[in-house]
Amino acid sequence: MTVRVEKRASTAIVTLDQPGRANAFTMAMREEIWRTFEELGEDDEVRAIILTGANGQFCSGADTGDMGHQSTAAFLRRMRWLHRMVKAIGGIRKPVIAAIDGACVGAGWSLALACDIAIATPNARFCQSFGRIGYVPDAGAVWQLNRLLGPMRAKEIVYSARMVDAQEALRLGLLLELIEIDRLMARAMEMADALAQGPTLATGMAKRQFEAAQALSLDQFLELEFTMQPLLATTHDHQEGIAAAREKRSPHFQGL
Repeated sequence: MTVRVEKRASTAIVTLDQPGRANAFTMAMREEIWRTFEELGEDDEVRAIILTGANGQFCSGADTGDMGHQSTAAFLRRMRWLHRMVKAIGGIRKPVIAAIDGACVGAGWSLALACDIAIATPNARFCQSFGRIGYVPDAGAVWQLNRLLGPMRAKEIVYSARMVDAQEALRLGLLLELIEIDRLMARAMEMADALAQGPTLATGMAKRQFEAAQALSLDQFLELEFTMQPLLATTHDHQEGIAAAREKRSPHFQGL
C-alpha cells in the first residue's frame, strides 16, 4: 500500500497504489496523500499535478479493512486526516488533473472532485455509496456535487447511492473528456504540460477566485479581484505576457 510520486519535467504524477483493494486508502495513505500535496505545493519545480490510480482503478474510498473497533477519539482522528487530505488536494495553488479509470467510489470520488479537472476512460464508474452502510457522504462530496450539479441532481445521486457510468458523468459535466484506456495518461500529461507552461501564480489566484465565488456576494467578489489584480501586475509573468503580446510571440512564463 503506497502513494507513488513521479516527476516528469514540471509535472508531478501522484499514483494511489494498493493492489487488491482498488486503491482504497488506509490511514497511512491518508497521511501520505496530504503530506505529498503539501510538499508539492512548496516545490517550485512542480507546476502541475496529475492524480491517478494504479491497477486499472482510481480509488474505492477508505479501506474498511484497517478500521476495526474504534474509540471516538480514533474515529475523529480518521475524519481529521480525511479532511486534511481533501483540503491539501483542493487547496494547492497549482492545477490538478484527475486521470480516472475503473472505480471512483465513496471518498475516492471526493478526491477526484477536489481536483480542478477530471478526465476518465469509458470504464470509469462513480458512486456515493455511503447510504448503503447508513452513512452520509464525507470528504466534501455533497458540497462539491451540489456546486457542480445543483441540489436536485446531487440529491438523487447521493440518496440512491447508485452507480454513475462514465458517459453520464461526462454528460453531467463531472468529466471534461472521455479518453481510451491506452491514451489516458498521455492525454493527462498533454493537459498538465500545457497548464505547467502557463502563468502559475495567476492560475493559483484564479483557483482562489473559484473557491470564493461560492460564498461571496458580487460586491465582495469584486473587492477580492481588487486586491488580486494589482498584485499580479507586479509579477514577472505579467510583464512577460505583455512583452510577448507586443512582440507577437509565445510567452515564456516562469511562475514568478
